[in-house]
Amino acid sequence: MNKISNIRKKIARSKKILSAMKRRLVIWTVAIITFCVFSYLIDPFDPVWEGYLETPLKTIIEDLLWVFFFSVIISEVSIFIDRILNRLLPWKNRTVKRLLIQGSLQVVGSILIVIIVNFIIDNTSDSIPDMDARKEYTLLGQWVATNIVISLVISAFNTVDYLLENWKKTAVEAAQHKLRASKHKQAAMTAELQALKLQIDPHFIFNNLSVLSELILEDQQLGYEYSEKFARVYRYLLVNSKKDIIVLEEELRFLDSYIFLIEKRIGRGVVFKIDIDEEYRTMYTLPLSLQLLVENAIKHNQTSKANPLEIHVYTSSDEELVVSNTFLPLINKPDSSGVGLTNVIARYEILGYTKPIIEKTENKFIVKLPLI
Repeated sequence: MNKISNIRKKIARSKKILSAMKRRLVIWTVAIITFCVFSYLIDPFDPVWEGYLETPLKTIIEDLLWVFFFSVIISEVSIFIDRILNRLLPWKNRTVKRLLIQGSLQVVGSILIVIIVNFIIDNTSDSIPDMDARKEYTLLGQWVATNIVISLVISAFNTVDYLLENWKKTAVEAAQHKLRASKHKQAAMTAELQALKLQIDPHFIFNNLSVLSELILEDQQLGYEYSEKFARVYRYLLVNSKKDIIVLEEELRFLDSYIFLIEKRIGRGVVFKIDIDEEYRTMYTLPLSLQLLVENAIKHNQTSKANPLEIHVYTSSDEELVVSNTFLPLINKPDSSGVGLTNVIARYEILGYTKPIIEKTENKFIVKLPLI
């Protein structure tokens, strides 16, 4: 593992060095082009440019070497100044101050380079042609101006490169922060969804165990059959309550078993009508959504033989699973545990599906579950 880690570090270091060298070559190239273009533009009518290409090749090569030499020196000085200021006075702290200081240092650095190089040439070279003072100062001024322009161009290049790098870094950090926030939100939604699913177990158990205990006392055979159906239904609940969605056909089979439990518990106080089109049976819905809505209807409405509660489960042409019940409100409303309808709506919302539609008329309470 250590060897692999060392190899990776060496590869990363090599890539970093290679990237730095490429950047330097680009800066040197920009400096050379700027030097040549500005030297010509500063005095395009200078007699030196006439027939320059006819001069000996050795002279042209020497001029190119001098241009390369000065361009590299100016570039390195500009890079050095930029690097020092990035550490001591970053752009994000004081932009105007940084701009003024960097520009001033680039100008001063360019002038110092000209003075130093000119001093070295004057004291080491014997082949400098004689010229009048005016011409000498003109050439010196042109040289200084050229160096200043090159320094400012390199400085601008470094600044833009620095700002782009920081912009990309900020953009990446923002994207990572957004991704982390999205993951945290998803984790929270997953935890909330699991909590909603876990609510189903006690709600289902408490309602049916109380009925089972009464049936055993009244009719042991019926109590046995009820316990068998209850075990079958509860097994389905344990297996499928962990799923996010389930095929409608499976949910309907579960509903048939669940209706048996309700009919034994309530008797003729509730009437069911199931009307599902075959084309929708292969679509998906939320597991145990029908059980919760049916239980919600029974919990909040009267169930009597004289005026039974009618529960109609059917599909609509809008690809909706509809649970409709007659509206027979209880005189004394029971305390709500927050399961039932609230649970189903919350699960649809957390999973990102279209929310169920709730309609309430004078005689009916209707819930429309979008099929998936």
